[in-house]
Amino acid sequence: MIDWLRPYCMSFPHATESIQWGDHLVFKVGGKVFAITSFEPVQYVLTIKCAPEKFNDFVERPGIAPAPYLARAKWIAFESEDALSHTELKSMIRESYDLVCAKLPKKARAAFELKKETKPISRPASSRAKADSKTRSTASSVGNDQRSRDRAGASSPRKARGSRRKSNPSS
Repeated sequence: MIDWLRPYCMSFPHATESIQWGDHLVFKVGGKVFAITSFEPVQYVLTIKCAPEKFNDFVERPGIAPAPYLARAKWIAFESEDALSHTELKSMIRESYDLVCAKLPKKARAAFELKKETKPISRPASSRAKADSKTRSTASSVGNDQRSRDRAGASSPRKARGSRRKSNPSS
């Protein structure tokens, strides 16, 4: 199973793999698991996330069971590769990936969207030069205003208020 499963899962955008829990090959997106298989023969050959509305239908099929430890989160486990047709199994794996992606934090999804953009938006050189000169002139004028106030001896209103003392009527 690993011979076709690994390339298929790794073909998804931003998919990663790692070995966890001894001999399990775990496929993740954004650090969240979307498929689990094992290098060694075990009771279940594949574990994936399932849409909540499909969960009961799938676990009633022969060769598919609620995944141990993960069933409450609507994960299903396949006893053999033949529990579903190859096409249907691939579709279910993709659905698992999509379900996990949809639950990723907005920040992680936004980072993935930024990585998708391969071509940065560029401005013509003339408009870049204008924008750069505006930034420089604004920054220098702010600095000049502060320096001219310092030379004139003007203090900020906050300092002036802080230096006043209330007179004590009892003294």
